[in-house]
This record gives sequence, C-alpha cells and structure tokens, in this order.
Amino acid sequence: MTLDPEDSKLITLARAARARNGSAEGAAVRDETGRTYSATDVALSALTLSAVQVAVAMAISSGARSLEAVALVSEGVPSAADEAVAAELGVKAPLVAGPDGTLRG
Repeated sequence: MTLDPEDSKLITLARAARARNGSAEGAAVRDETGRTYSATDVALSALTLSAVQVAVAMAISSGARSLEAVALVSEGVPSAADEAVAAELGVKAPLVAGPDGTLRG
C-alpha cells in the first residue's frame, strides 16, 4: 500500500514519539487545517489514555473541529475507543503501523 506523503509524515511522527518516550504506542493526527499533533500513551495509576486519545485531546484543545487522518504505531491494534473517537471526528479508520513503520491492515 502506497501512502500519501502527509500520511507517511503521520506515521513518522507517531514512530518518533513512541521511540522518544519508550512507550508502547505512538499516535499522530492531522486536523482539518493540516496541523499535526503527536503523542504517546499515558499509563499512570490515576490516569490511563491511549496514544490516539492523547493526540486527539491535544488537537481538540487546540481548536480542531475535525480530523483528516489518525495514525497509530504499536505492536497491537487500535481499541474500540480509538476507532470511535476517530470516527466521531470524521476518520473512517486509523492508519496502523508496526514499530518499524510498516503499514498493517
């Protein structure tokens, strides 16, 4: 599968965030104006959020009204909650890649 350069950028941002923090997953989103946000999962005793949830929260709190794309880099698959938040903001399905950046699904 060949990715559009903007979607490839999201995978790169998500991989970099994951590697920088040594996290289980990294995510990146692109809003309706083309701004991008990248994040990793949060696993605290008082707060647990997926990387997609954190990236979406960053976008929404910065004024985004919808998303053009969501990317997840992980050994696993997006949760139902990740897919639901992506859909609520206009993305049919997140791009999912393994830690090496290889697109899956």
